[in-house]
Amino acid sequence: TGKVNVDSKDMDGQTPLLRAAGNGHEAVVELLLETGKVDVDSKDNNGQTPLLRAAWNGSEAVVGLLLKTGKVDVDSKDNNGQTPLSRAAWNGSEVVLKLLLLKTDKVNVDPKDNSGQTPLSWAAKNGRETVVKLLLKIGKADVDSEDKDGQTPLSWAVQNGHEAVVKLLLETDKVNVDSMDKDGQTPLSWAAKNGRETVMNLLLKTNKVDVDS
Repeated sequence: TGKVNVDSKDMDGQTPLLRAAGNGHEAVVELLLETGKVDVDSKDNNGQTPLLRAAWNGSEAVVGLLLKTGKVDVDSKDNNGQTPLSRAAWNGSEVVLKLLLLKTDKVNVDPKDNSGQTPLSWAAKNGRETVVKLLLKIGKADVDSEDKDGQTPLSWAVQNGHEAVVKLLLETDKVNVDSMDKDGQTPLSWAAKNGRETVMNLLLKTNKVDVDS
C-alpha cells in the first residue's frame, strides 16, 4: 500500500525486523530487507539490534542475511555492553560465531561487557568447548583477560568444572595458572573449593602452580 511503517516500534522498542530476527524467521527478515526501508541497526529498549538478537538465538540464516546487507554494526553493544559476538559465544553458537569472525574483518574479538567479560571468558564460563577452540584459533583473544572481579577465562572454566575448556586454555601455554582474583582466589584454590578433582589434576600437571597460594 505504501502506507505501512515498516519500522514502527512496539512497547519494547522492537521493530518488525527486530522481532523477526530474534525469532529466527528468515523469510520474514528477507521480505523486510527487500523493502529497502528498514533500519537494520534499530535498537530496542535493551539496546539490542536485529543482528545481536539473531546471534544470541543462534539464527545462522538470519545473521547471514543481515551481514549480507553490509549495513549492520557488527560491534554494536546492548545495555549490558555485549556485542553479537559476545552473545554468540555466551550461547555456544559456533556457526554464528564463524559467520561473524570469518565473513567480516571488522569484528572486535575481545570486546569487554559491563562486567568486564569477553567472548572468550563467557565461552569458558559456560563450557562452550568448540567456541573456545575457535576463538583461540583466531589468535586475537586475550587468554588472560580479567573481568571486574579479576577472574580470567581459566578461573571461570575451573570454577565450573569445564575440563575440556581448561585443557584448551592450558595448551596455549599463554595462561597465567596462578592468576589471582579480587578475593585472592587462584584457579587452584577455586578447584579445591568447588571439589573439581579432575581439573585440579590438570593444573598440578603443569608444574607451574603455587600450591600454597
